[in-house]
Amino acid sequence: MSTAHRTPTPTTVKSSNTPDRSESLATWALALAQLVSWGSVYYSFSLLVVPMEQSMGWSRTATNAALSLGLLVSGFAAYPVGKWIDHGLGRRVMTIGSVVAAAMLLLWSTTSSLTVVFVAWIGLGLSMAATFYDPLFAVLTHRYPQRYRAKITLVTLVAGFASTVFIPLTQYLVGAAGWRLALVALAACNLAICLPIHLVSIRSSRLDGPSAHAGAERKAANDAATRRALRTPAFWALSVCFATYYATFTALTFHLVPLMVERGVANTVLVITMALIGPAQVIARAVWFMFDRKVTITTVGFVVVTLFPVSTVILIFAGKSAALLWLFALCYGAANGMMTILRGTIVQQFLWTEGYGAISGMLSFPSNVAKGIAPIAAASIWGVTRSYPAVEWTVLLVSLVSAICFFVAARTSPAQIRQASGQLP
Repeated sequence: MSTAHRTPTPTTVKSSNTPDRSESLATWALALAQLVSWGSVYYSFSLLVVPMEQSMGWSRTATNAALSLGLLVSGFAAYPVGKWIDHGLGRRVMTIGSVVAAAMLLLWSTTSSLTVVFVAWIGLGLSMAATFYDPLFAVLTHRYPQRYRAKITLVTLVAGFASTVFIPLTQYLVGAAGWRLALVALAACNLAICLPIHLVSIRSSRLDGPSAHAGAERKAANDAATRRALRTPAFWALSVCFATYYATFTALTFHLVPLMVERGVANTVLVITMALIGPAQVIARAVWFMFDRKVTITTVGFVVVTLFPVSTVILIFAGKSAALLWLFALCYGAANGMMTILRGTIVQQFLWTEGYGAISGMLSFPSNVAKGIAPIAAASIWGVTRSYPAVEWTVLLVSLVSAICFFVAARTSPAQIRQASGQLP
């Protein structure tokens, strides 16, 4: 989505450079809304899919196809949602997104038809595009052009606990009341928490635009930078790197609970394993920021793309071992926690800053498609063998492709090559 910087008016500069208590409260509230949005829609699926299949008799492939459709819809909706937010409609977009999320969760809770589940996930895909990280980051960037990085950091740190909070909560709701009433409770969370926060905490993100001449120059520079990226090997290596990474991460995220259930992992160990992923994400992000000036983006990237396949190897050989499953969760969560930041900063470091929005959007599209395909692809592999080892080994092989592509991107990056030759400080 486009988040091009606009020169603020004097009033905006004063607002942006002088944080007050209400602004801080709004940021914390929006971070809480992210936690609830991610937890109630994204992380709840893996806890709901098994009891839903057992009660309705639906196949693993069919239920994951609904999820995949939702993720694909979210990917295709990201660009128009971003444009609406650029036009100052952030509050409207995110408020409506929360209403849609609640409505679709309620629709899902009443269904006795797989078709209705697909319809619900189309709506949930739209709600994810309107309420998850990307739209909020655009809102914060427009509203606080001087301090958006600090605010985005805070949001990611808080939202990193989404799985820690909502996986045990959803597990409890399913066990105590069944999957249908669990969905009703999750819908209520969106209405009671996310809806009022988005309605009250987001102000207009419309800022004064540049002059027509400056705007035309900027558009020409961005278009040229975008075309240049398409001729750069590092761009294509990063495209494959992110697409394969998010395919493997998404596949494991939505199949991890069924995988452990199939192994006969104790319920307590299962819940703790899933709950550890969130804190691992947050701790990894915090460590990154503590040592940000002491390590290069390339070094951190190598750690991320290596840590994920290492975590997969641990999972493959963990069996029912609580210690190994918890070690897997820590490595798996840490890799994803750092990947969130890596994805937002790598374009500037490996390519250039011109045309950042367009280039970043082009990198996102294959990743979003991969996120949509991965769960049903993993379910199809499971359907052939009726067991998860084939899925795990496939995830490992694809994650190695991601690592190789990052190494290629680092070696072919124009910025890195210039720096190595002494042309950059």
